Amino acid sequence: MVIKKVAFIGLGVMGYPMAGHLKCAGYNVAVFNRTTAKADAWLGQYGGLKGTTIAETVNDADMVFSCVGNDQDLTEILLGRDGALAHAKLGAIFVDHTTTSAEIAIEIGKRCKEQGRSFIDAPVTGGQDGAIKGELSVMCGGDAESFLQAEMVIKSYAKKIVRVGTAGQGQLAKMVNQICIAGLIQGLSEGIAFATNAGLDPALVINAICSGAAGSWQMHNRASTMVDDEYDFGFAVELMRKDLGICISQAKKNGSDVPVTKLVDSFYSEIEANGGQRWDTSSLLSRLPRTGRTKGH
Repeated sequence: MVIKKVAFIGLGVMGYPMAGHLKCAGYNVAVFNRTTAKADAWLGQYGGLKGTTIAETVNDADMVFSCVGNDQDLTEILLGRDGALAHAKLGAIFVDHTTTSAEIAIEIGKRCKEQGRSFIDAPVTGGQDGAIKGELSVMCGGDAESFLQAEMVIKSYAKKIVRVGTAGQGQLAKMVNQICIAGLIQGLSEGIAFATNAGLDPALVINAICSGAAGSWQMHNRASTMVDDEYDFGFAVELMRKDLGICISQAKKNGSDVPVTKLVDSFYSEIEANGGQRWDTSSLLSRLPRTGRTKGH
């Protein structure tokens, strides 16, 4: 199947630029967003089409993308009476970029197959900046044939795309990603606090170590703003807590021990309780004492 027309449901901080990359890549893009002002803004920037309903948006689309909030949102837009699955054409491929439970991805994959469509759960990592630059990494679960067709389209906004297995396993891979990130940010936070309390210039220390074994995406992209107590970048704490909750629940089911993940989740809970729901995930540093700092929330 030659992919010409695509639909994109969900124009949040990630979906908006991702849909834009599809349009710039030459695809015929129809968009839908519950807040119509965002869809209007997208149309003003990129052109394309805006559906007034999900049914209208997915009509005749070869591929239907979604990037929404959680399991409930995804169930509503895809499986509801007026949802995308009921109105998409036979043979359409659904690609979901929402971070959800593996169970809902497996269920949607099953429902799509029963009704003559395909489904790929394709959570992403790389943050809003990665979406804007078209440099996301995508973990995909689904059948190999559908993946190969979707991969060519997803390349419009991704630098790395890996099929890790069948439906639901993309979400499991995303859980691994979030588990790793939680520990990395906590370690970076403790390092910056330690450097400050030891009388070092944390910016100089980070510059000294960032290209060595301690280096990470978080260090390269968030350390400087963390040092300045600026937490208005990237992925929000409340969204990270949703993701870590999914990780912890899945870990219980498969017998995994994730003590660091549970601990970091409790730290994010403290930040939420202090009004930091919309701070970015690097705000773990905000709860650590630092002597001699001149800035702070």
